Amino acid sequence: MHLKDMTGLQLMQAFAQGKLPGPAITTTMPMDCVEAEHGRVLFTATANETHTNAMGGVHGGFAATILDSVTGCATHTVLAAGETYATTDLSIKMCRPLPFNKAVYSEGKVINAGRNLVISEGYIRDEAGKVYAHATATCMIIRPQ
Repeated sequence: MHLKDMTGLQLMQAFAQGKLPGPAITTTMPMDCVEAEHGRVLFTATANETHTNAMGGVHGGFAATILDSVTGCATHTVLAAGETYATTDLSIKMCRPLPFNKAVYSEGKVINAGRNLVISEGYIRDEAGKVYAHATATCMIIRPQ
């Protein structure tokens, strides 16, 4: 099956099952989609020393990128074949510093899917469920011409 013939859910499930290689951003940002269902994705991510900010902690952009990814990929799961999306708004609340070299879990869920816009939310949590960051996002649907 050609990628353009796959629904967003089929594409995200192929990533989660390892049938497709992750996008290039996963080289810079160590993250993997491990679950995908209609309206929901779950990623694992691990910050390392290449993600250090000037103060010696994990850069906030690491959390922002992970949250943009899970909210966008949750959006992708509700799209038809050939449709894509673009983030138009991303609002993030950092709750505590992310740890280095420790896997965290980031879940994205669709809150509302309209004709042209999809609203989703995402969380970064550790294995105990402690919240590190939360985001809401709006994505516009891009349909083939």
